[in-house]
Amino acid sequence: MGILSRASYVIRSKLNALVSGAENPNEQLDYSYEQMRDELQDVKQGIADLTTQKKRLEMQKRRLEENVEKHNEQAREAVRQDREDLARQALEKKKGKMSQIEELETQIADLQQTQDSLVDKKEELQQQIEQFRTEKETMKARYEAAEASARVSEALTGAGDEMEDVSRSIERASEQTQEMEARAAAMDELESSGAFENALDDTDQIDQELEAERTDAEVEAELDTIREQQGDTATETGDESTVEVDSTTTDPEVESELEELQEEESEQ
Repeated sequence: MGILSRASYVIRSKLNALVSGAENPNEQLDYSYEQMRDELQDVKQGIADLTTQKKRLEMQKRRLEENVEKHNEQAREAVRQDREDLARQALEKKKGKMSQIEELETQIADLQQTQDSLVDKKEELQQQIEQFRTEKETMKARYEAAEASARVSEALTGAGDEMEDVSRSIERASEQTQEMEARAAAMDELESSGAFENALDDTDQIDQELEAERTDAEVEAELDTIREQQGDTATETGDESTVEVDSTTTDPEVESELEELQEEESEQ
């Protein structure tokens, strides 16, 4: 699988993960971007290694070319000295060096072609990275805006988990408050009815009944005093007034109301 193919595969796989919603889109986009930059770095490193190898071959070629020139000089010098045998040896070495130079030139040409291809791919990958970076930032901004909008909508509608927890807390607090209010009302009712005695009140049921009897006796005594005062007033004002008082005191409605007052006083 080529470098660009691997980069495309990584991008597709990460985008698929984004669509599935399995992970945070922002993290996935940043991860894909870093993966592409790693791929670009690998391409650059490959170009550097390839260039180093090519330079090594070029240096070897130059040494061979120097040897070729040397063998030329040897051959000319041998001819000047009438040493054809030495001239022939020098030319044979020259020929061998020339063959090696041709092989090196072929290798250097191949490396140069590969280098040019990698440089083109590097530039293409750089363009893809720049394009992806722009799209990445745009998508991240859109996602963050959508996320913020969703949070606001959830807060307004109460659809979010946090608002749901708040709503449940309010419901629980309301239920507990109602339960406590009912309990307090029940305790007040039981205390008022005498079923429960006040822990701060040291009077018992007997004391309460005796107090009620004393209150009734005081009411009766005051009522007798009022009756006596009314009788004295009737005597002083004459027979006519006495008749009127007697008729008033013997009125059934008055007596009924008086009995009600007496009952109320006795209940208190």
